[in-house]
Amino acid sequence: MHIKTETASRHTLAVMVDNEPGILARIAGLFTARGYNIESLTVSDVTADHAVSRITIVTSASAETMEQILAQLDRLIPVHSVTDLTALGPHVERELALVKVAGTGDHRIEALRLADVYRARVVDATTTSFVFEVTGGREKIDTFITLMREVGLIEVARTGIVAMARGKNAA
Repeated sequence: MHIKTETASRHTLAVMVDNEPGILARIAGLFTARGYNIESLTVSDVTADHAVSRITIVTSASAETMEQILAQLDRLIPVHSVTDLTALGPHVERELALVKVAGTGDHRIEALRLADVYRARVVDATTTSFVFEVTGGREKIDTFITLMREVGLIEVARTGIVAMARGKNAA
C-alpha cells in the first residue's frame, strides 16, 4: 500500500491588513497554532495615512496546506486581501543584508574584491572591519555570506524577503 504524500513548496504571500496593534501577533499566532513555519516575515505601512500595512510572509507548504493557510488568513477581520505571489506567477523578491567582516592584509583586500563582484556597498569601515550592505535574491545573499566566512565574517543581519508581482497587477 502506498500513501500519497504531497511535498511542500515555498510560497511568498502578500497580506494587506489594517495597520493596528496586535495584527502581526494574530497572524503569527495563526501560523504557530497550526504548526506552520514562517521562513521570512516583513511588515511595513504602505499608505499615506498609515492605515494599511503590507505583510510579506514566506512559508513552505503542500498545496492542500497552502489552501488552508490562505483561507484562514482571509478570514481574519483586519485582513483586506491575501495574495499567493508564487501561485500568481512571475514576481520580484529582494532582501537586504548587513554583513560585518573583519580582517587585515590579503583578507581585507579579498573582502573588498568580493563586495565589488556582488555589488555590496561599504556602509561602515574601520581599520580592522567593514560592514557591507548587499541586496538581491536569497541565493545571491546566501552566496555572499558563504564567501565572507572565508575572509573573516563576524555578524549578519537580514531584513527578510519583500516581494511584488510583476506587471500592472497589484497584490
